[in-house]
Amino acid sequence: MNRVIKYVVLDILRNKIVLAYTFILFTVSFSVFSLEDNSAKGLLTLLNLVLFIVPLVSIIFSTIYIYNSAEFIELLLSQPLKRRNIWLSLFSGLSASLSLAFLIGCGLPILFYEPTVTGLFMVIIGCFLSVIFVSIAMLAAVSIRDKSKGIGVAILLWLYFSVIFDGLVLFFLFQFADYPIEKMMIGISAFNPIDLSRIIVLLRLDVSALMGYTGAVFKLFLGNITGFLVAFGSLILWILVPLGLSLRKFIRKDL
Repeated sequence: MNRVIKYVVLDILRNKIVLAYTFILFTVSFSVFSLEDNSAKGLLTLLNLVLFIVPLVSIIFSTIYIYNSAEFIELLLSQPLKRRNIWLSLFSGLSASLSLAFLIGCGLPILFYEPTVTGLFMVIIGCFLSVIFVSIAMLAAVSIRDKSKGIGVAILLWLYFSVIFDGLVLFFLFQFADYPIEKMMIGISAFNPIDLSRIIVLLRLDVSALMGYTGAVFKLFLGNITGFLVAFGSLILWILVPLGLSLRKFIRKDL
């Protein structure tokens, strides 16, 4: 299993797309912090880029990699290896590689300009998003045999979590504006890892006032240790649930 993980990690780190992804993140991160006179403002600007770019690259790259590794996976299956170990090795290799790319591209500039707990939270959230969307990508890839359809579904999933979900939430808020639904929004946000990540970092930046009364509710619930544990627990579930479903499908799938 460790040999498979090592091979996947080395193979991905040599990939030109991953190298370009790391370089772009590194350049953008340093540029953002250099242009802003306040590192907290730079972190807020970088947050929007991270929430957009990291999930997109993670889900599309991982989906394509799984499809392109079909022959390699079949070769592994011909060896005395358990399917469970093969799939978890692929997941571990993809997650480690993309997380490392994020750590080098964004983590180093963030910790250099903002060596605080807030900066550390930002780095942790970026790694979580990388792993979460690798997990979602693997579920999409193993569920759909056709490569073009699988990549299309991966893009639609990213589009849903990044754009469509917020539109649906806004529609819901306008329709029920006369009712006290702010507390319900905490539960609804847990169904979107990107929104949940945004809220965690914004609360650490102490700009929850920008989110109005709903922000005050989030501050009241997530502004303490218990709230943060619940929030990070939800992010962990976003890793484990898609991974568990994909693993179950892979074990039962007729290749």
